[in-house]
Amino acid sequence: MVVHMDRTFFFDVVQEALFKGAMTQPQVVGATAILDAWERRFAHADRRWLAYILATAYHETAYTMQPVRETLAESDVRAVEILETAFAAGRLSWVKTPYWRPDEDGRSWLGRGLVQLTHKRNYEAMSVLTGIDLVADPDRAMEMDVAVMILIEGMLQGSFTGHKLEDHLNATTEDWVNARRIVNGMDRAEKLAAYAVAFDAAIRPDAASGRLRG
Repeated sequence: MVVHMDRTFFFDVVQEALFKGAMTQPQVVGATAILDAWERRFAHADRRWLAYILATAYHETAYTMQPVRETLAESDVRAVEILETAFAAGRLSWVKTPYWRPDEDGRSWLGRGLVQLTHKRNYEAMSVLTGIDLVADPDRAMEMDVAVMILIEGMLQGSFTGHKLEDHLNATTEDWVNARRIVNGMDRAEKLAAYAVAFDAAIRPDAASGRLRG
């Protein structure tokens, strides 16, 4: 069942609930890119999945809804500098191998996109999943269409941690908190849950489309 969203309602609700009353043009563009991609291929799926995808992008991009580099730096060089400083100061205690350091080909596997894709192995896995050679050019993860594909497909298929959307949001379970395991353990899981519930409240079908959940 294909369902089209009432986007006027959606944006009215989320800008009040999550964007301090108004959204910038880049925020609208980013959210729209996710909605467009979802409706093209997954409009029949559980709307809660879309809500959690949007919440993840909202959090991982520091609310910009635009693909970003880890640390929000404008360049790889600056991002590496920031990460090196934090690592040397002991602020990245969970990092065993500094994955951001450029390899023998000069490529850095720092986080990029709408969900922070890190480590070469994850760029390799998402290259297979998306059909886009992110290993040859990791900066392609900063392109909106590519970033949206990585975000949606990765969360649907459990590419990041082994957990996927249907594990936590299904016919018998609605676990917004543990859904954080899809991307990053339980890091700020309660915040992400609140964001997702807010997005979920904004997603409804338009009058001509019928019910959003089958």
